[in-house]
Amino acid sequence: MAQNAEVIISGFADEGPVDKKAEEQLTMLAALGMSYYSLRFVDVGKGVKNLMQLTRPEVRRLKKLHAEFGIEVSSIGSPVGKIKLKDVEDGTGNVYVPFAKYLKNDVQKAVDLCGEFETKLIRGFSFYHPKGTAPEDYVDEAAERLAQIAEVCQKAGGFFGLEGEANLIGQNGQLLKALYRKVGSPHMYLIFDGGNLACQNMTSTQTLEEYRAMKPGLGWMHIKDYEIDSSMAWEGHVDEERLKNFSPCDRGDSGYEAILRDFKGAIPALTRKLRKQGIPGVFLDLEPHMKGGGQFGGFSGVDGFGVALRCLLNLLDYVGIDYRLTGYADILAQKQG
Repeated sequence: MAQNAEVIISGFADEGPVDKKAEEQLTMLAALGMSYYSLRFVDVGKGVKNLMQLTRPEVRRLKKLHAEFGIEVSSIGSPVGKIKLKDVEDGTGNVYVPFAKYLKNDVQKAVDLCGEFETKLIRGFSFYHPKGTAPEDYVDEAAERLAQIAEVCQKAGGFFGLEGEANLIGQNGQLLKALYRKVGSPHMYLIFDGGNLACQNMTSTQTLEEYRAMKPGLGWMHIKDYEIDSSMAWEGHVDEERLKNFSPCDRGDSGYEAILRDFKGAIPALTRKLRKQGIPGVFLDLEPHMKGGGQFGGFSGVDGFGVALRCLLNLLDYVGIDYRLTGYADILAQKQG
């Protein structure tokens, strides 16, 4: 019997509660029937922190809360790769860190967190090229560093997911495809995000072509959309002013319907591949930015997150992709009960 196309719904739960408290994030997920999330910003009792800054006691407490709520981590939503490739002043606030130090500290910390939270997936990025320069000129150098990151992941049995985003070297599907091919590691995947393309004034036709360029390397997707403001001309760089037109995936300019219809055919084979690697399946990770976005995160509110989830599920029903919100342990318990 042919395997149906089925995805697993996850999400960046820190976009929900205003205070980002761990209990509130997990309560929201439980109320929505979800048992997976991508961990990024959280308050475990000592203030809001990026997960990379969590202390050992905070990690232990968060793991205890996961067990109590029946919630699992789908991916480590790290900022790995969001640093300058070159140590040059370019008028941005982006930081430069010597790569050997970065690899030893930040990358290894993200990999260690994978082990702590029992996930194999790390979300990351492709480095900032100097503002005003062509990203194509830095593909080789970025790929060399990404290959080293993938190697660290491989040693721990993990996988690095490279997300496309404006202002970075891998800012579109063609550049991500080039990076993926040059790295050539089975421990690096690509992550599609339509909103991050549409905010560069790409039409749905263009976004579909960028998706197709990425398709051979896709491991999972981030789901957010964006409504293009025709009064804002594209000048090659995204600033915070642009990052306010995000929308649910069934009404923006990314063309998710066509993309998901195409992706549907690839899901069964990709699911089998991922499961052989110890990954539960193909995640669609909600990162809706319904009330605004920024360089290191976004905000939707609990209400906005719920709207984004319902819109995604409606669209999946429409294009004929099955989905589940619960993990294998939950499904098994339901059958036994």
